[in-house]
Amino acid sequence: MKNTFLYILFLIILVSCSNPNGLLMQTASTIEITETDSKDSIIVKAAHVVPTSNQYAALKNEFIAFIHFGPNTFTRMEWGNGMEDPQIFNLQNLDTDQWCQAMKAASMKMVVITVKHHDGFCLWQTRYTKHGIMSTPFKKGQGDVLKELSASCQKYGLKLGIYLSPADLYQIENAEGLYGNLSEKTDRVIPRPIESRPFENKATFKFKVDDYNEYFLNQLFELLTEYGPIHEVWFDGAHPKRKGDQQYDYLAWKEVINKLAPEAVIFGKQDIRWCGNESGKTRDTEWNIIPYQDDPNQMHRFVDLTAESIGSRKELYEGKYLHYQMAETNTSIREGWFYRDDTDQKVRSTDDVFDIYERSIGGNSIFLLNIPPNREGKFSPEDVRVLEEVGKRIQETYSNDLLLGAQGPANVLDNNEASYDLLSDKENVITITTPKPITTNRFVIQEAIVTYSERIELHALDAWIENDWKEIATATNVGFKRILRFPEVTTDKFRIRILKSRLQPAISKVSAHYYKTRPPQLSISRDVNGIVSIYPKKHEFGWKPHGEDATSNINSGFEIRYTLDGSVPTGESKLYTEPFLVESVEIKAIALTSDESGSVVSDLIGLIKKDWTLVQSDSEQAKHSPNHAFDANTSTYWLSGEKGNLHYLAVDLGKEYTLKGFAYTPQTKDSEGMIEKGLTKISSDGKAWKVLEEFEFGNLINDPVTRRHYFKNSVKTRYFRIESKVIAGGSKLVAIAELDFFEE
Repeated sequence: MKNTFLYILFLIILVSCSNPNGLLMQTASTIEITETDSKDSIIVKAAHVVPTSNQYAALKNEFIAFIHFGPNTFTRMEWGNGMEDPQIFNLQNLDTDQWCQAMKAASMKMVVITVKHHDGFCLWQTRYTKHGIMSTPFKKGQGDVLKELSASCQKYGLKLGIYLSPADLYQIENAEGLYGNLSEKTDRVIPRPIESRPFENKATFKFKVDDYNEYFLNQLFELLTEYGPIHEVWFDGAHPKRKGDQQYDYLAWKEVINKLAPEAVIFGKQDIRWCGNESGKTRDTEWNIIPYQDDPNQMHRFVDLTAESIGSRKELYEGKYLHYQMAETNTSIREGWFYRDDTDQKVRSTDDVFDIYERSIGGNSIFLLNIPPNREGKFSPEDVRVLEEVGKRIQETYSNDLLLGAQGPANVLDNNEASYDLLSDKENVITITTPKPITTNRFVIQEAIVTYSERIELHALDAWIENDWKEIATATNVGFKRILRFPEVTTDKFRIRILKSRLQPAISKVSAHYYKTRPPQLSISRDVNGIVSIYPKKHEFGWKPHGEDATSNINSGFEIRYTLDGSVPTGESKLYTEPFLVESVEIKAIALTSDESGSVVSDLIGLIKKDWTLVQSDSEQAKHSPNHAFDANTSTYWLSGEKGNLHYLAVDLGKEYTLKGFAYTPQTKDSEGMIEKGLTKISSDGKAWKVLEEFEFGNLINDPVTRRHYFKNSVKTRYFRIESKVIAGGSKLVAIAELDFFEE
């Protein structure tokens, strides 16, 4: 402890004599920890780790696009095998202008395109293989997707990045492939000259590498010299097969990138790291100062950092190098990285994408969103709609700073990223007063990370309400940007309190904003006991869900009104506050904000099911009991055996009812077992059955939603049997997710 005190005291004295900025030591993107460093001195060093100029520029991009396009687009696969016939890439049209228009509308600043995925297929006119666009029908083999995208980016003011997969299944599977061919490392000149296609750029490199690394370096040279400025080179660590124990010579790759694309950051290596998932999930605390055991500037391989907490004090103490490496939150707007179809492949909702935007960018990371073009060479209409709506929300919310004209520290209110307010241990509070009260639900705080690193570990935001300070939001670190979200408040005075930090923090910018809550689309459900719940509809997105409730995260201040008489609800209708008991009624509900109404949702509620019992069924499959047909849970279902068209199920309703009709809900896991035509029967004892009438439901496979059938005449019964006569798609089995009955 004594040595630590003396060390810090020495630094303070040194600074006071020579450094007017108050820095205790020189800043750097990587700082080594020595054996003599104490915990306190390690924290001092961490407080001086800053981003490079390229990293800082990448952070300011904030929201960027990812493009996956290739043979998988046409085969509907996520991973190709490398042996696909290039002719399969039957692209007839390509509209990269449309891509860029949609990305620009979304407020994106850069696009990274997959010029070669793991299958080895190349989207540009490379000199070094015929496995690519040059061997496709597109423009008679003369097309170049990257060239067209580069021109569109220049036209619409977007930066361009490339994803060149280190893995290459074509070079693995091909008999003359270079990947893992056990070639010796020898001196190679990059690029390898091709007489018919000389390079305008005359730079050359000399490396001692094997055949595949030479191939990879040659392609890097093409990409970085012939397609305009490249601002990001995106790598992953994919090794789909370890043929010949192929190794990647990343340090050689890096040398080429740094020389030919001096403004580019490198993803997957020392510049930018993966946040740890592909779902859009973010950490509550995302430090970009990462401890390493080896010098990251000399490492070939970087493992994924997927732990819930990285960069904490405890982890810093165990490192040998402290390195600035920002996080990238990546996910896809569609289920999967490649386009499959516009029917079954779900698209993220606007709420979901906007929520990820605020959580990622407002959580000290970059947001990379994949938008896969379809087989027409365009973004699909639904993708474009979501992008445009997200961009509209971003502009409406964050283009208007409600603190303009406010009183407070000039350096945090001047919208100048180069200015900042350096807080002291005694003065760790910033107070801001607006000329008149403002209504806000978003607050942005940014640190001066270029000069003073990331230092804030815990902070709170207070508002002056009813003549007292009220805490309205708390969070941990800040870094490049923290977006605080909270229920709207109206006040003319705010206070930011720094509760814990790594030395003195420097605040560069503070702003306040207002997000207009959108009334959510609603869902109505009822359990087996008849208890009805009304709630914001959960968007179904099965591919790598992130577990966040987007509607709850971004929206507050709406109310739900409902009716039970079939009328359209208004602001005067009954307020929904908690689940309630109801039977045989039509419910209509609507979400309302102070100035906007959502869409009306309605549901016809049938008999309560708690007393129903199974009378008989013809068959069943494991885990798909006939009881699932009336358990008030549409995610479970009865599934019969495979014996033909005739299947049946009968239930005891518990007592006699006068019924006017029934509802059939098909299972939606797949298209199996949907009853197209059937027969209904009734019984007084559950043994002797009387035919009631036939029913028919059309287009179930394409539209698998609940269908209703109303009887020609109401009927009294306790026992009800449904039989299948025709099953959609020629299936031999029947599935029922739910049966419902409606009382006269």
